[in-house]
Amino acid sequence: MPDEQRTILAVGAHAGDMEVSCGAVLARQSRLGDRVIFLHLTLGEGGNPRISSAAYVDQKRREAEAAAKAIGAGVIFGPYRDGELPDDEAPRRYTADVIRQVKPTHVITHWRNSIHKDHAAAHAITMDAVLLASLEGVESSHPRHRGVRKIYFTENWEDPEGFHPYIYIDVADDFEAWERCAKSYEFIRGGISTFPYFEYYSALARVRGAESGLRLAVAFDVDPFEKKNTYTSLP
Repeated sequence: MPDEQRTILAVGAHAGDMEVSCGAVLARQSRLGDRVIFLHLTLGEGGNPRISSAAYVDQKRREAEAAAKAIGAGVIFGPYRDGELPDDEAPRRYTADVIRQVKPTHVITHWRNSIHKDHAAAHAITMDAVLLASLEGVESSHPRHRGVRKIYFTENWEDPEGFHPYIYIDVADDFEAWERCAKSYEFIRGGISTFPYFEYYSALARVRGAESGLRLAVAFDVDPFEKKNTYTSLP
């Protein structure tokens, strides 16, 4: 158990984004005693060609709740629509208020570059929201929160440009929990998309494990400024 319970807020553009990409790490942190919260800015309700978006909303909400429950996490649903996540002030204020309420010590979100506009918007929104949540002068009904220690960017097949694995987390003991979490979603099980989500991220965990001397690993990137380490002698 960690000496101090951390609170990890995973901010995804769509329900399923954080679960499939870094859900194994979130399962691990939850098992170690940390508090884990998903914030889905949209439900990703536009991705099922067989049913209406209105019907898929209900399905995705149920799946997101089941995925969170599978690893002992909480879940918050944002008010925005799939494919229409606005990269403007409103979602920044909304996310900042969530941060003020949840009080995370660590935040995980998308990498900055993506072929999906919602992913890139989620990155920008989250980065600005962490700042807004920390400022006393920003109007809010919740007190400011300056306790975010680290922001990590998860690896996603749609966000490869410029992403460089920097931190590797051993997830071998939590891979089965990740499978239960991720497969709460039909699109990850393979029932909707032609992209092999589960197979891709399973293979990626093996690749990142091989790179880092582990059996299975999940990798994150960080802001370039965070890569500047200062020492008084060789570590």
